[in-house]
Amino acid sequence: MMSVFRFKKFNVVNERSAMKVNTDGVILGAAMSILPSDRSMLDIGTGTGTIALMAAQRLLDCARQSTTSLDSQFKDENDFRIDAIDIDEPSATEAAANFEASPWSETLKAYNLSLQDFAQKESGKYDLIFSNPPYFEDSLTAPDERKSAARHTSDGLSYRDIFEFAKDRLSEGGRVSLVLPADQEAALARYARMCGLHLFRIVRIRTVPRKAPSRIVAEFSRTRCPEPTEELLTIQDEGKYTQEYLSLTRDFYLFA
Repeated sequence: MMSVFRFKKFNVVNERSAMKVNTDGVILGAAMSILPSDRSMLDIGTGTGTIALMAAQRLLDCARQSTTSLDSQFKDENDFRIDAIDIDEPSATEAAANFEASPWSETLKAYNLSLQDFAQKESGKYDLIFSNPPYFEDSLTAPDERKSAARHTSDGLSYRDIFEFAKDRLSEGGRVSLVLPADQEAALARYARMCGLHLFRIVRIRTVPRKAPSRIVAEFSRTRCPEPTEELLTIQDEGKYTQEYLSLTRDFYLFA
């Protein structure tokens, strides 16, 4: 039987991708900043395409809810684009199929390319670049080579690559949104500054109240921000999802 993860407004076939639908990705898709003025986005390491699909849904919802009408924000509901890349061919193929089956098939496009090859092939700028990138820099290689390649920075993608790409390819008001382990926060911000990007918002994520945050959603732009916005998200408490987590994901999860 085909493995399908069902969201409220789209479904994701979850079989061939090296990285399956996961909590980190869903939190990034739900928490990252999206503006009604965004017209171009790039998902780096798209996997199943889940985060890109969430971004498409949120952008149209954001435009409809803004004080300006949808008609003046968009020429039509296809007046934006989201490019999604993955170096793993089965992942890119699965993402493309998930995009085609979604309500936003005209606006999402999957590429089976590394970030380096994509940078040479495409020359456009982006209002938002987002990624759930590899983060096991110092861990042993996992037994599943494809999953390992999707999660180890030694295989050709790191947040450094993303910032190097973003410094030239962000639009004037563009942002970079990443989800990473909390222990990489200082190094992340330091390298971003080297690329002319500055932290403006951070969401620290902990699984339960008694534990320290294990993940962060970090957002960067070209604008210097002396005091970045800081938020704390707790996923569960006493065996149940917290109200803040349910509120964050209510437009996506069937149970929220």
